[in-house]
Amino acid sequence: MVYGIAELPLHDGHVPPWLAAYMKRLARALLEAMVALHGVSKTVKVFADPLWFQAFNNAIGMDWDSSGSTTVTIGIIKQVLSETNLGLGVAGGKGKKARETPNELRQLGERLNLSSSLVEYLVRASKLSAKTDTVLLQDGYQLYHHAVLVAETGDWVIIQQGMNPEQRLARRYHWASPLPPIPSLEPHSGIAAARREYQVIDLTSRKSLDARKTIVDIVRENPRKVIREIMQAHRLLQGIVPLTAWTTRSRLETTRIRRIYKPQPRPPRDLERVLRRVYETQPSSIEELALIEGVGPATLRSIALVAELVYEAPISHEDPATHPLDPFRYAYIVGGKDGVPFPFRPDYAEKVIEFLQSIVAEARLDEKHRRRVLERIRRLAALIPKS
Repeated sequence: MVYGIAELPLHDGHVPPWLAAYMKRLARALLEAMVALHGVSKTVKVFADPLWFQAFNNAIGMDWDSSGSTTVTIGIIKQVLSETNLGLGVAGGKGKKARETPNELRQLGERLNLSSSLVEYLVRASKLSAKTDTVLLQDGYQLYHHAVLVAETGDWVIIQQGMNPEQRLARRYHWASPLPPIPSLEPHSGIAAARREYQVIDLTSRKSLDARKTIVDIVRENPRKVIREIMQAHRLLQGIVPLTAWTTRSRLETTRIRRIYKPQPRPPRDLERVLRRVYETQPSSIEELALIEGVGPATLRSIALVAELVYEAPISHEDPATHPLDPFRYAYIVGGKDGVPFPFRPDYAEKVIEFLQSIVAEARLDEKHRRRVLERIRRLAALIPKS
């Protein structure tokens, strides 16, 4: 199940080595404390919440509003878990590392003693999440980061990020185990974003349920027929309406659909080849369709256009974002890399690390000490202002 999306400005630059070393120590101390107090399952599951993830990012001193809050934080967590035996691991990462996710998941399976069937399930979930947030949800953000956080219990979270170069924004997508019965249908339960988009094709929405079925029916037809319908839809998109056309759509609704699809002036060049492969496969669901090699955003966009304009199957064009992200609520522990809300304080970091290490040492003694530590943390949390 996807818990949400966070949207952040794209930032250039890098983390200086001295700060990266502190961030790594802070991340290790936090993860060790979380595992000692709550176990690996709960430790993994909290990363499915984009607001909690942002809090973790701020707690280790990363930028308060940067796209690096995903890439750098995941990179550091991956390093820590590869060097520390906590029953957790990370596969994937940014750019080329994302493409290594399936191989790294199989390596993690051996290290964490996961069954081969679970590992292959993780590989499929990884591919499906990437295809869903690229092909079925087209919101203007191109994925460039994909990582899977896995526990020895089999619990997992997928964290991926897309960028919109024109808006200079990055958007983060969170998935968590287990996949829902229909894996790509309304997977978001909470979405945090700074900006709402208006040219969205959302086939993950329940409002697009009829269109999902229509799209699958369309691609199971002869490719030549599908291409004729796509060309007809593009002519309608350009305002060329044949005398034989019949539609119940209002002019206002047709204009709105044209505005959504206008960025795509023509079908992709390799469309016929892809449609023939799809026809030979005969997918029975939109998930199977999305996972077919060669089926990308442009192909699905052309078929969605046919479903909506020719067959009048409604598609949701609402941005699935639900509430804004307020990073200043979390950036208060050791400061931030860029000095917001105050410059990184190594002395604060040392105190935090020392405190967390003492918690871990006490929690590992026995259940009585663990409950005592949890109560101390609850009392401390009660002292923190709510606003």
